[in-house]
Amino acid sequence: MSVCVHLGEALARYGFGQGHPFGPDRMDAFWKEAQRRGLDARVAVQAPVQASVAEIERFHTPEYVARVQAQSKTGEGFLDYGDTPAFPGVFEAAATVVGTLLDAMRRLMAGECRRAFVPIAGLHHARRDGAAGFCVFNDCGVVIESLRIEFGIRRIAYVDIDAHHGDGVFYAFETDPDLCIVDFHEDGRFLYPGTGFPEETGKGKAAGTKLNVPLPPEADDAAFHALWPAAEDFLDRFRPEFFLLQCGADSVAGDPITHLRLSPDIHGFVAARLCTLADRHAQGRLLAAGGGGYNRRNLALAWCNVVEALLDAEPNG
Repeated sequence: MSVCVHLGEALARYGFGQGHPFGPDRMDAFWKEAQRRGLDARVAVQAPVQASVAEIERFHTPEYVARVQAQSKTGEGFLDYGDTPAFPGVFEAAATVVGTLLDAMRRLMAGECRRAFVPIAGLHHARRDGAAGFCVFNDCGVVIESLRIEFGIRRIAYVDIDAHHGDGVFYAFETDPDLCIVDFHEDGRFLYPGTGFPEETGKGKAAGTKLNVPLPPEADDAAFHALWPAAEDFLDRFRPEFFLLQCGADSVAGDPITHLRLSPDIHGFVAARLCTLADRHAQGRLLAAGGGGYNRRNLALAWCNVVEALLDAEPNG
């Protein structure tokens, strides 16, 4: 089968209880909709994998990793300033998000599948030295570093359509000319983390390799479609060897903590367009991470649209 989807209780365990928006039920909401559509019979289901400390430290500082391990034992306190609480086993849960996205990346590189989707992944706020915004370890950052270390892949495209700016990825690679970033998000003047403005295009040798596309509150599909062609041209000119998509569903209308009004159709559209670019430049390699999304119905629809697009895309399209 050409599309891998990673699922399992160990992956679903990444979530915060007591009414926290990022609850452990998000994976099941997605998979029930996938089964309803018959997608479960069309994908190759893979099990979660836990990353090693050495793999996590490809992106994160040893001091921060040790701190997560310590708070994972006690389950006490916050890993940031108040959004990301520790809980018993948080290290293992977060390491499983990282390891699972790494496993999906390796399967793509080995040619076991052309595309892959990991629903509980895309923790794009975590910094090299700290947690932020529900994100303990930055699995996307680890994958980017690992593509370079393990496979010598340099030119990577990171595309992010989560309502929140992917600041943990953006600033970690702001001076990296080989990481192309396209990030659609709600304008930082109105939503956490308050970053990702159009004038932020990369620094030094990386100037001009990053494209931030802030959307005003209430922006709909028409607004997105008006801005997408320039972003696609930007990616096409960069000629990436690998595509990483963070397809957070909190940009869909009705999310409890954001203000955009996209439909789930946008997620399928972006995934399909990236498949075309991946076939053109990257031997089809496209890895999608679920990202945010706190309305369970929205994330189920948006993520299933992504998987359908990955399945339906024709090679060399």
